[in-house]
Amino acid sequence: MSQPQGYVLTQDLPAIPAKRYFTIGEVSLLCGVRSYVLRYWEQEFEQLRPMKRRGNRRYYQHHEVLLVRTIRALLYEQGYTIQGARQQLDAKNGDDASSFELLADNAIDVNDVKDAHDASDTRPSDDDASLPATKTTLKQTRPHVPADISADWRDDLLAQLRTARDLLKH
Repeated sequence: MSQPQGYVLTQDLPAIPAKRYFTIGEVSLLCGVRSYVLRYWEQEFEQLRPMKRRGNRRYYQHHEVLLVRTIRALLYEQGYTIQGARQQLDAKNGDDASSFELLADNAIDVNDVKDAHDASDTRPSDDDASLPATKTTLKQTRPHVPADISADWRDDLLAQLRTARDLLKH
C-alpha cells in the first residue's frame, strides 16, 4: 500500500517519553494523528479510554499511547477498516487475556493448597515429589474466559488466587 508524501511510518515516530500522563496534543504529536481523530477513535475503540479531568481534558497513559500507535498502524499502514481494526484488537486482547484467566471449574481450591502445604514440615524443595505435579497442573490450566464475565466473579477468583498465593508463601 503506497503512502502519501510526508507520511511517517509508525516505526519512525518519536520515542515515547517516560511520563505518567500525556495530553491529547502530546499524543497527537507522538502518534502522528490529529486530536480530532483521537477523539473519534475513543468512540470507535472501547479499549481507548483516557482519563478525563476538569473540563473534559483527556490524559492518556503510556499503554494508551501504544494502543493509539497500534490502531494507527492497523488503519493507515495495514489497510484495515475501523471494524477490521476493532476485530484485530479484540482478537489480540483475547489471546493475551486467555493466558491469565481461569474458569470456575479449574480454579484452585484453597483448602487443597493449604492441606498440601500443611502436609510438609518445611518449604517444598525443587526435588519434592508433590511440587512438579502442582507446577504441571497449573501450567496446563489456561482456558479461555468469555468477555462478559461479571466483575464480581472475577474479583472473587482473584481473591481466591491471592489467598492461595499467601498460603504458599507461609
